Amino acid sequence: MDTINVLKRNARGEVTMQYAGRVLERGADFVRMEARFNHADVPMPGAVLKRGDRFVETYFTARWYNIFEIHDRDDEHLKGWYCNLARPAVWDAPDTLSYVDLALDLWVAADGTQTVLDEDEFEALGLDEILTAQVMSALDELRRRMKDEG
Repeated sequence: MDTINVLKRNARGEVTMQYAGRVLERGADFVRMEARFNHADVPMPGAVLKRGDRFVETYFTARWYNIFEIHDRDDEHLKGWYCNLARPAVWDAPDTLSYVDLALDLWVAADGTQTVLDEDEFEALGLDEILTAQVMSALDELRRRMKDEG
């Protein structure tokens, strides 16, 4: 399988994170890849994301979000889904995908409980009304979609 590099960018377009993953599936408007979490532990409602957890990440080129399905590093149990509200992903090169993170996130625990995260960071971006409405519409779509998943 192919390896791709992912560039996470902030609202100003600056790269804030970079890592590689293994492509699992590619479609006309999405790519699904596998990567390992490589940061210090992060507590989430009902779970802790740990270094080495397996992330199955889906990026879309026509949707304003991406979805990370998270499995425990030790026993592979499903912890939940971490969803970033973001501009649609773009291919910077054949092996490099990037997305602009818009701060707002949705955590969906394995039991289906949904928690919107980082609303204060989203507000601080000071996005215009049109872009804010686009992100809120994407959040509504994502919440409906994840209700079927969780």
